[in-house]
Amino acid sequence: MRIPTSLALVSLFLAAPCSLAQPPPAPAPPPCVPTDPGYVCTGAQQGPEDLVVLPGDAWVLASSMSGDGGIAAIRTSDRTAVKVYPIPGAKHPLDTKHYAGCPGPPTPGKFTTHGLYLFPGGGPVERLLVVGHGEREAIEVFNVDIRGATPELIWIGCVIAPEPIGLNSVRGLTDGGFITTNFLARGASPDARQKMSAGETNGELWEWHPGGKWQKVPGSQAAGANGVELSHDGKTLYMAAWGSQSFVRLSRGDKKVQRDEVPLGFRIDNIHWAADGSLLGVGQGTGANAQRWQAVKIDPKTLKVTELMNRADVPGFAAGTVAAEVGKNWWIGSFRGDRIAIVPAP
Repeated sequence: MRIPTSLALVSLFLAAPCSLAQPPPAPAPPPCVPTDPGYVCTGAQQGPEDLVVLPGDAWVLASSMSGDGGIAAIRTSDRTAVKVYPIPGAKHPLDTKHYAGCPGPPTPGKFTTHGLYLFPGGGPVERLLVVGHGEREAIEVFNVDIRGATPELIWIGCVIAPEPIGLNSVRGLTDGGFITTNFLARGASPDARQKMSAGETNGELWEWHPGGKWQKVPGSQAAGANGVELSHDGKTLYMAAWGSQSFVRLSRGDKKVQRDEVPLGFRIDNIHWAADGSLLGVGQGTGANAQRWQAVKIDPKTLKVTELMNRADVPGFAAGTVAAEVGKNWWIGSFRGDRIAIVPAP
């Protein structure tokens, strides 16, 4: 029996190996070399998305969005990275006064970490807030004891995020509460991220205080609410809107919220205070700059934006997310990969 030509062609296509229809795999990044002065090698701590510098500048803490998860401490003198949580023997004294609704510590191996906030103190024991994903979506709370040879992280509580909030960054408040960002709701539709990336409003800021409930921050709606900061007097909030590629300033506590928004032209990620009183923002390029990352300085009063860095992605490092001031250098984190870039401060 003669097989029609069209059916024969279909049969040939179906019989062909699937690999013919698949793009070639991306080349593996080069291994991170510990002696390379341009990088901190984080090893199993993949995706060091956010960084905080401990008092004295001897150590930097890094989150881990993939790999083994947890939190790493990096000694700035020799760039040695060690996992400090979760580890065998870690302490978990639950603070039932402030975190009575917390069911217990996160499950090891199912604890990827995102945004970080270190309360200012300068003492031997600091308070750290960590955005945690995994078995639960929560703000995890730690004491950080810096008196030993290596910082010790002591878990003391958590605040579970209500459904369907998808956390990203966190900023602590003086009473032990916090403000956090709802970047992308859990269980959102498959096209939700695409819509957010196109600038569609999908989230906002949330506020929590000990003994209280989660509350939306008025006027804080955004497309991809990402990094968050607060003025020193607590009256002004600053937010990175990743989806709309903009920076937002809004008043806090006013009956009528005053809101200003500045377009940036790149997907701003984390924002943190710089030593000179400006805000440092780092994020990823789009369009013709899609394979680049950028860093800017923003004046909190005038909202003037000054570009400080515009760097091409390179094998091994891409998608910059945060800048931490360490001596005369900036340490640049990323949401992927096994390293932190070290660049001279501009």
